[in-house]
Amino acid sequence: MTEHFPPPSPETSAASATAASRDDGDDRPPPARLAYDAHTWKEIAYLLTNLPMALVGFVYVATVLFTSAFLTVTVIGFPLLAAGLMGARQLGKAERARARALLGLRIDEPSPLPLRARGGHGGGGVFGQLWMALKDPVGWRTVLYDCIRLPWGVLTFTLTLTSLFVLWPVLPFIARGLANADRAMVRGLLSPSDELERRIAELESDRGVVVDTAAADLRRIERDLHDGAQARLVALAMGLGLAKEKLLEDPDAAAAMVEEAHGEVKLALQELRDLARGIHPAVLTDRGLDAALSAVASRCTVPVKVTVDLAERPAEAIEGIAYFTVSELLQNVSKHSAATSASVEVWRSGDRLLIQVGDNGHGGARLDGGSGLRGLAERLDAVDGLFVVDSPEGGPTLVTAELPWRDRPRG
Repeated sequence: MTEHFPPPSPETSAASATAASRDDGDDRPPPARLAYDAHTWKEIAYLLTNLPMALVGFVYVATVLFTSAFLTVTVIGFPLLAAGLMGARQLGKAERARARALLGLRIDEPSPLPLRARGGHGGGGVFGQLWMALKDPVGWRTVLYDCIRLPWGVLTFTLTLTSLFVLWPVLPFIARGLANADRAMVRGLLSPSDELERRIAELESDRGVVVDTAAADLRRIERDLHDGAQARLVALAMGLGLAKEKLLEDPDAAAAMVEEAHGEVKLALQELRDLARGIHPAVLTDRGLDAALSAVASRCTVPVKVTVDLAERPAEAIEGIAYFTVSELLQNVSKHSAATSASVEVWRSGDRLLIQVGDNGHGGARLDGGSGLRGLAERLDAVDGLFVVDSPEGGPTLVTAELPWRDRPRG
């Protein structure tokens, strides 16, 4: 027996289509209609709350900007402006929450400001953080949003309230049009800056880290040359000069002085080799990370197991950063950990070079502990790397570093 069902009515089909679009994750509101459904009432509520929210935002922004501009001649003007921009971020967060609840607008939160500045034009520390807050694009877009919202809030509040008593039949159409304009404003000014703005700000800061690190390395090389090999060469020149003067008067004393100078030459050469190895070790250039890290491990005060699983070599810059990262971590093991054994593992995972250095010492290593870990974290961050320290009190310690894998250019 065959059963016949009546075809769905146009109203049923429209409702099914609307429900299907909602289920598919579409945040667009249904088309405006004369019926006062729940969505329409939410839009009306949003439009009626525009005015009080716009008043709060405008008064806050006007107070912050006026006060900050007036006090810029003092030391508190710019910090006050930075704090005001951070407060504006919170106003933007409240507006996004209101739009999500009443307009059904799906909008993500912007990336937070970095917890610390990593250099750049503003420098580091407090001044770097202040500079990051002052140039925060999210804060400034929220300020612009709050500045233009007051006249719009007055307009939408007046039209909606009047329509409730005068234009009741067409109020859903009016509410939909005004709410769509609000959606456009929220999307345009309060949406995340995609990740582009955040990455630009990070790259500007990272550029400062690279410059600062290079300057610090140059100062270290200059200091090592001045205090080490250069001092020995000066002493060697003076010794050879004295030996020359005694060559005819006292040949035996001159011979002894030449012998002593010969020893100074050997020491100066060794210091120059050590310095060159600190800049870029020859074994790393010639034989890669496996041999270079094995050489570093042999100089550690505790036994170190080195495992390098790389089918090919990364770019020279990445290879050098990996080498110096492991070198400094093993120096920390020797100086601070009181460990009896350590391990180094290096491998490739997709487009990342992974490094893990562990020891069985007493733990307690922290990025702010003065052991050079913070500098390593900043150096890796400057090349889009990661640096994670897991070191509970009592140990063990495991440090994980990630670097981007960049293929070595073929020549």
